[in-house]
Amino acid sequence: MKRQDILIGSIITMLCTVIFSGAFVVKEEVASELKLKDALKDKFYIGTALNTQQILGKDAATVGVVKENFNAIVAENCMKSGMIQPREGEFRFDLADQFVAFGEKNDMLINGHTLIWHSQAPRWFFKDSQGNDVSRDVLISRMRNHIHTLVGRYKGRVHTWDVVNEAIMDDGSWRKSKFYEIIGEDFVQLAFQFAHEADPEAKLYYNDYSMSNAGKRAGVVAMVKDLQQRGVQIDGIGMQGHIGLSHPTIEEFEKSILAFSGLGVEVVITELDLTVLPSPGQNVGADVSASFEYQQKMNPYANGLPDSVGEAFHKRYLDFFKLFIKHQDKITRVTLWGVNDGDSWRNGWPIRGRTDYPLLFDRANKPKPVVSDIIQLAQQ
Repeated sequence: MKRQDILIGSIITMLCTVIFSGAFVVKEEVASELKLKDALKDKFYIGTALNTQQILGKDAATVGVVKENFNAIVAENCMKSGMIQPREGEFRFDLADQFVAFGEKNDMLINGHTLIWHSQAPRWFFKDSQGNDVSRDVLISRMRNHIHTLVGRYKGRVHTWDVVNEAIMDDGSWRKSKFYEIIGEDFVQLAFQFAHEADPEAKLYYNDYSMSNAGKRAGVVAMVKDLQQRGVQIDGIGMQGHIGLSHPTIEEFEKSILAFSGLGVEVVITELDLTVLPSPGQNVGADVSASFEYQQKMNPYANGLPDSVGEAFHKRYLDFFKLFIKHQDKITRVTLWGVNDGDSWRNGWPIRGRTDYPLLFDRANKPKPVVSDIIQLAQQ
């Protein structure tokens, strides 16, 4: 081969290297600029819960994260019965109105949370003027009025509703709430019927925690089958994703996804967060009434996470998103329960005064390394 030919070949090789390297860099830069909602848009909605400061626009930095990364929202507290109707007939819609308007302005899927829940319900709901439990008929009437008023106000605007929250215990039995004690099992059917009457186009979900537990899984499946046999509209099951570093197992979580989707309904991951802190007791689940005394040993990461824990956190989140993407044909939405670590209820539950790191964005609203890995995973 002539020296001139060798020289030309070398130049061509260099040019090709530059071109392909450049293309690779461009591709990497494009990937790094993608946000969660862009990467996951063909798989499922990615959502977050909004608190009061965010709904009111007083936390501009966090609102910016929401707009860039999420295409679905749920109200953390302002639509719960105790907040929205603290006294009978006195509805406080101001904050809920602003929440819905925020979702509409930013073209987001809007989820209403929650219509019937034993917790955070106002005391008047179950009592008469003498302080005694109301009759079955009175409680049904109050349920109907509450649901018709709330759902009716946002008819055609709120796309999905968590109709009933946490009615089944971990062993599959019915929770002995006031709704159950006064009305019986029918309270769930009635709640779904009233919600459908108020907005026939809205999608209606049942929502609960510890849904990977075999007992609860069986109980929820039995309840939903019964509702379906009665002709009740139930569109989906919300699996609250309050997880830890070791519990639940991916395998048990997957079993529930398959069992629930096997009922012909949507599966929604509704309240995803990942605590890195030790649990103070067994079978705490996500019962908001649980409370334990503060101990220093139960708050081990007040000054930051060790690398080993951060790595375990990263792997655990990525493993769950691999599961969600694997079952993207069954899962319609994944919603984080909060935007950044500082907002999370995990800092105060079930022990007040702890420092937790359960979300995808840190206290400075910076994405954690796992976010870019989730984006890359979604693109594969």
